[in-house]
Amino acid sequence: MLSVHTSPLDQPGTGDAGGMNVYVTELSRALARHGAQVEIFTRATSSAQEACVEVAEGVTVRHVVAGPFEGLDKNDLPGQLCAFTAGVLRAEAHRHVGWYDVVHTHYWLSGQVGWLAADRWDVPLVHTMHTLARVKNAALAPGDAPEPLGRIIGEEQVVAESDALVASTDAEAQDLVRDYAADPARVHVVPPGVDLDLFSPGPAPSGDPAARAARRRAVRAELDLPLDGGVVLFAGRVQPLKAPDLLVRALGALAERGGPVPTLVVLGGPSGRPTAVRELEALAYQAGVADRVVTRPPVPREELVRYYRAADVVAVPSHNESFGLVAAEAQASGTPVVAAAVGGLLSVVEDGVSGVLVPGHDPATWARELGDLLADDARRDALGVGARRVSQRLGWDEAALRMLDVYAQAKKVRAAR
Repeated sequence: MLSVHTSPLDQPGTGDAGGMNVYVTELSRALARHGAQVEIFTRATSSAQEACVEVAEGVTVRHVVAGPFEGLDKNDLPGQLCAFTAGVLRAEAHRHVGWYDVVHTHYWLSGQVGWLAADRWDVPLVHTMHTLARVKNAALAPGDAPEPLGRIIGEEQVVAESDALVASTDAEAQDLVRDYAADPARVHVVPPGVDLDLFSPGPAPSGDPAARAARRRAVRAELDLPLDGGVVLFAGRVQPLKAPDLLVRALGALAERGGPVPTLVVLGGPSGRPTAVRELEALAYQAGVADRVVTRPPVPREELVRYYRAADVVAVPSHNESFGLVAAEAQASGTPVVAAAVGGLLSVVEDGVSGVLVPGHDPATWARELGDLLADDARRDALGVGARRVSQRLGWDEAALRMLDVYAQAKKVRAAR
């Protein structure tokens, strides 16, 4: 596997680390449980990093030196792809011929490297985009910069050269065919998974609302969150694409209405602009809800599940999501989700069953949806039960088995080509 621009060992929720990191790590672990050996190549970002790190039995992360360790933005990385490719090819040269059976690349930068490696080794190239430039540009957040033409061209090349393309949802598969002229026969839908053992509602009986409420208060006390009143959680990178500012504006709209204003917990770090979190806090002050917004840095997944359990609602207001891993994890934890009706969130969240899908990004609309749901304990409890039920269809072992089948089909395509 190739993950050039972000390491699966990085903490998701800040910089360029997000759901893709979790995807690569958990898929690799699941593949290893089913007998595969996985080597993940990523760019070294510190001289202190070990060249090889074993993250699980059968899963190794290899750090490749390509360019300076620090100070490189993701948009600077195309200039380091040649150096990264050389490192990958050198690693393979120390193995016997035929060591790798398949190259699976993540994000278009990795696809460029994998294209050459797969051609050199004569093995199938399987690619997962995770996000698509044309789709992002079509749903650009206010103030966000469009993806450059170079990325679009790079994605077109990877699509043309891949023996198999993996989409997380049917909508993403349609985007690949419509916007990138992908061969439908080479596009496979494999939904990502959720660690259902880690992300769960906890020990409170699922059928007892009073017990769940007591458990939620106990977790809030442990996390130093308000015990009373509604708590809305946003977990992810603080950037225009993820739209945490929309939630702050929605709180401002609730305050103007004179009704109860929940506490918004923003669990994430800046991405793109180093001042993004401070700008969000300034927006909360301007909206008159500074005392209702709590910002905290991202946390390991073992602690993240506690935040999911502590929240009344998890909000995912993104302008675009290829899948929406936060929504899936929150639902597995038994917490209903209020999400934007875009991209993969349409597949992850079942409107009226596991959460609420909100059309558009109007703060007044979001204020109404959040306010109504927080005021209706019975509805929220029912959605929480439905959320856990919906999440049961998403397991990493199922994803790994389907991915192994994709690898086998890609091998046949490669042989035919």
